[in-house]
Amino acid sequence: MLMPKRVKRRKQFRGSMAGKPTKGTRITNGEYGLVSTDPCWIKSNQIEAARVAMTRYIKRGGQVWIKIFPDKPVTAKPAETRMGSGKGAVEYWVAVVKPGRVLFEIAGVPEETAREALRLAMHKLPCKCKIVSKADLEGGVANEE
Repeated sequence: MLMPKRVKRRKQFRGSMAGKPTKGTRITNGEYGLVSTDPCWIKSNQIEAARVAMTRYIKRGGQVWIKIFPDKPVTAKPAETRMGSGKGAVEYWVAVVKPGRVLFEIAGVPEETAREALRLAMHKLPCKCKIVSKADLEGGVANEE
């Protein structure tokens, strides 16, 4: 699973997913990409499941880029524990995703293969996404199809 090697602070506040992303709205490496349309937290195991689904479908041909990284710790208290006595331990790591953020990029395969691989990856993620090509994303904002 993806997680930071080390962090400045062990636990974080929940924060806000409001607004637009400040970076990562363009396809830089590949030809096709998966862009989120909803704000969400994506767990490290969901990112890995999407990556595996894509690489299996393209039979390890082409290239896949993961453009998000889970750097936010999410804590949880054990079941049947009374309130109080501090914050829980870190359970998993998430990547905070805002609408318009490019999640994955793919290159080196035909268009139909790339779209199907991205569609399979989309089903592994907790937010609504859309598949875009490099030509669709001009100025960083996906055009409605």
